[in-house]
Amino acid sequence: MATAASTSAAAAVLASRLLRRSPCLLRRLSLSRALPAALSSSSRSLAPLARHPLGRRSRMGHTAAAAAAAGPALGLTKPNAVEPPQITFSAKDIEFSEWKGDILAVAVTEKDLSKDSDSKFENAVLKKLDSQLSGLLSEAAAEEDFTGKAGQSVVLRLAGQGFKRVGLIGLGQNAPSTAAASRGLGESVASVAKSAQASSAAIVIASPSGIQEEFKLTAAAAIASGTVLGLYEDNRYKSESKKVHLKQVDIIGLGSGPEVDQKLKYATDLSSGVIFGRELVNSPANVLTPAVLAEEASKIASTYSDVFTATILDVEKCKELKMGSYLAVAAASSNPPHFIHLCYKPTNGNVKRKLAIVGKGLTFDSGGYNIKTGPGCSIELMKFDMGGSAAVFGAAKALGQIKPPGVEVHFIVAACENMISGTGMRPGDIVTASNGKTIEVCFSNT
Repeated sequence: MATAASTSAAAAVLASRLLRRSPCLLRRLSLSRALPAALSSSSRSLAPLARHPLGRRSRMGHTAAAAAAAGPALGLTKPNAVEPPQITFSAKDIEFSEWKGDILAVAVTEKDLSKDSDSKFENAVLKKLDSQLSGLLSEAAAEEDFTGKAGQSVVLRLAGQGFKRVGLIGLGQNAPSTAAASRGLGESVASVAKSAQASSAAIVIASPSGIQEEFKLTAAAAIASGTVLGLYEDNRYKSESKKVHLKQVDIIGLGSGPEVDQKLKYATDLSSGVIFGRELVNSPANVLTPAVLAEEASKIASTYSDVFTATILDVEKCKELKMGSYLAVAAASSNPPHFIHLCYKPTNGNVKRKLAIVGKGLTFDSGGYNIKTGPGCSIELMKFDMGGSAAVFGAAKALGQIKPPGVEVHFIVAACENMISGTGMRPGDIVTASNGKTIEVCFSNT
């Protein structure tokens, strides 16, 4: 049984750690007045676990403006600056065999691979392409056991052709009839293009008649979106990353003209917003603090200043507005909260509809801490608690590029850290162990 003295000493050690890590919390619990004597008697016990805060990071790897205004780094994690894929899409109605570039990707269904009595493809596109390649396509499909099932692909290196490679991409039983299926095709094209390190690609559907005429416009846009998202990899926290070579993609056989071009631009603008949201939600909490999240909002407003304004409330302003519940959540954190309001208004000023989008901005939640290991332990996922705000800012960035008329949109994010419960440690803290080694508290799963 523990003695009263040992119990008191253990309590003093725990209280000392809590006071140093969450002093605001202890003041709220009225414990600070009972601690001074206990702290002086227990200071030696705390030496092996000295805590060294390193300040606060004020930047993200993908934000040049924020990086320029960066303050002292919070912890040791330093994201690399990685540019998202920059791809030009074109819709063309040309003969695919005349296209010149790095890789010609032909999307085929299982039915497209059926052959006649002479072992020739019945599909007109495959038949012409196979004849142009002197039967190489048919031979490769048989050798690789390619049957056109969804997820299958085969790529051949060619010589003496306008395109350096040809790839067959399986669609399954039918041509894409939904946006999701079309995005999947784009992702498959991105995969084979990355493997081939291609800088240009063309996409042809072997049976375009299988796609309804009214859906072709949507299909082209979804293919473009899937290609961009399929190429993107968040390599900001990796020591090495593969370079994206693909710069030009031509979509053949799904129409052409200004309407298709506008739809393709819309798809790329939307995809850039998705990528921005992914970068935010993938950033660990010792990089993406409430202050940095506010900087990201300010950057959106400055980049698209013709349609966006930003209002960011600090602690004092929130107190004036009596936002007590919000401030209480952030009270125990050394990183102050920032209440963010982005407002989109069309350039012509004609507003027919008003919308508001609200996203959760909890950049780290110690209330969900679980220092145990095993199934169900989500300690490395606490950075995802601001996923709602990432979606909001991703939508804001896309809106800034698309600039839809007739609508006013308000984007609301209450950014803060919840340090009310848990261990008291926060991302970015440096813990010195008894062996002299330092460990950064950083729960990044990227």
